[in-house]
Amino acid sequence: LSITAWLMLTMYLVEQQLYPRMRAASLLALMGAVAVLLAVFFPGTSLANGTSVWLPLHLTLGVASYGLFAAAVVHAGLMTRAERRIRRASEDGTGVPLLTLERIMFHCVNAGFVLLTATLLVGWLFGEVLYGHPWRFDHKTVFSLLAWVVFAVLLVGRARFGWRGLHATRMVYAGAVMLLLGYAGSRFVLEVLLGHGA
Repeated sequence: LSITAWLMLTMYLVEQQLYPRMRAASLLALMGAVAVLLAVFFPGTSLANGTSVWLPLHLTLGVASYGLFAAAVVHAGLMTRAERRIRRASEDGTGVPLLTLERIMFHCVNAGFVLLTATLLVGWLFGEVLYGHPWRFDHKTVFSLLAWVVFAVLLVGRARFGWRGLHATRMVYAGAVMLLLGYAGSRFVLEVLLGHGA
């Protein structure tokens, strides 16, 4: 979680150079602080000696995809706020055009989808090498696949039917919830409730 937050904050710093009026610092700072505190209190376990060389790749791809989808959620939130302000005929508080926010959000979704696909493929092809048993359909896998389907449908809908706005942001939120349930939910159950690493 702390690495995911770091990726989000890094992306924000880069974006602020391109779009100085981007206003998401408070939200990102809060998310980053929560993620770091969770990592401090629930640090997890280190990789064991002799771990497959594929496991760091698998984890890196997964963390990077989570970071990109988290950034997509932040931009979806900014879009939602901007649309509400436009409907009220009030000033757009983000300072960034709605279409620009949407474009950035879909860039994040596209890149995150590619990395999530690679993560799932590595897990499927090298599951036995990575974890000592073939790839199995536990709840983490099921939620990850559901998230993949949600984002795939969103991208196809965007390409073929021009999905955008509220419909697109809702699907981004839904996919992110699936990922959160798949990863963070399993980590909480295994490490906090059961007291051992995933």
